[in-house]
Amino acid sequence: MQRITDGYKAWNGYRKDNVQGCIEKATGNIPDSTTSPTGFVGFSNLPNQVYRKALKKGFEFVLLVVGETGLGKSTLINSMFLTDIYTSKEVVRTERTVEVGTHHVVLEEGGVKLSLTVVDTPGYGDAVDNTDCWEPVVEYVEQQFDKCLEAETRVKRESLPDSRVHACLYFIAPSGHGLKRIDVEFMKRLHDKVNIIPVIGKADACTKEELEVFKQKIREQLAEFEISVYQFPRDEDEPESSNISLPLAVVGSNVVIEGKEGRQFRGRQYPWGCVNIEDESHSDFSLLRHLLLCQHTQHLIDLTTTTHYENYRCDKLTRLAGEGMVSVANKNPLAAIEDEEKEHMIKMKRMELEMEEVFRKKVEEKNSNFESVKNNEEEILEKERQMLDLEKAEMFTRRAQFDREKLDWETKTRQQYARSTESLGRKKHYRFSVGTFKFARQ
Repeated sequence: MQRITDGYKAWNGYRKDNVQGCIEKATGNIPDSTTSPTGFVGFSNLPNQVYRKALKKGFEFVLLVVGETGLGKSTLINSMFLTDIYTSKEVVRTERTVEVGTHHVVLEEGGVKLSLTVVDTPGYGDAVDNTDCWEPVVEYVEQQFDKCLEAETRVKRESLPDSRVHACLYFIAPSGHGLKRIDVEFMKRLHDKVNIIPVIGKADACTKEELEVFKQKIREQLAEFEISVYQFPRDEDEPESSNISLPLAVVGSNVVIEGKEGRQFRGRQYPWGCVNIEDESHSDFSLLRHLLLCQHTQHLIDLTTTTHYENYRCDKLTRLAGEGMVSVANKNPLAAIEDEEKEHMIKMKRMELEMEEVFRKKVEEKNSNFESVKNNEEEILEKERQMLDLEKAEMFTRRAQFDREKLDWETKTRQQYARSTESLGRKKHYRFSVGTFKFARQ
């Protein structure tokens, strides 16, 4: 924001040689020779067009805030933007949990609009077992990269809001004993994906001497564990002594205190006096806000796009295209994906032919089994038919025998009946009456 404003002033007020130097610095190309037109052409008005376009479009900034509960994260953010971001009507409050929550608000200052998204991690590091408690944060950062990558690789690209995390304020507890194990593990897993700015929360709990020793110990630990934190760039005309040495010791406050001279300031009231958070002798709050929001905001956004996102994109596409390959470091990832797709199609065609061959063999086997079963069934039917024929012939034989036996029986029966009738006739012929005879004693 400040850089665009300064550029606008430079293009309208500085000399022509400074204008040409700005062109060379912006494009990164130094021409062999420069020719100045004899009159006004109009391309010197390009910075004004960029300024008007940027002013109309506005800016997007995503700030990740990580740290244990009670280190003054919400208070510092509200103090930094002079807005009650965490209780704004446009913000959906999240319960205290290990999940990542976002707070979105649109700010306007001097006609410049800033779409601010604060990513909070309530409950981070508060559990008894904090194993892998940083995973939700890492997953959130990678999900935003994946969204951007997916939008870029679509056939019809869509213009999505930039939700990538541009800066991470990591709050360190003012214990004076250096970084904890959870601090080291978190920054080691995220330092290549986000611009990490370590800060010591509630720094008024330590004296100046304690803070200097504490900062030095933290810097030694960062170098020991090879953790890369964001280094605020220094202009070429600035001396080397002007380098900002992280971490910064900050104090936040939403309470406005009136001093003895009637001047109001944000600070913290103690029995022994007041801490003015905007006083550089009391806190690095003003320095942090100036560097983060006034001088290097655009640099943080550009560094996220050109370095962190590009590294993630290259690594993701390389892994997608390089599975089973020895090296694809010098190969275009999109071309590698096309080659992989061709290989996949060939592999699928080969698998299809193999499946067809297997299917053909299965069909032949089924047909063979069917023919075998059919032949077996025909044999069984033929045997059963023969058995039925034998049984039928046997039945005819038995029927003939039965008929003969029946005829013989009927013949014998008629003969016996004839003899019985003849015998009865003879008895009737010789029959006499005995009624006239009296058999008695005289």
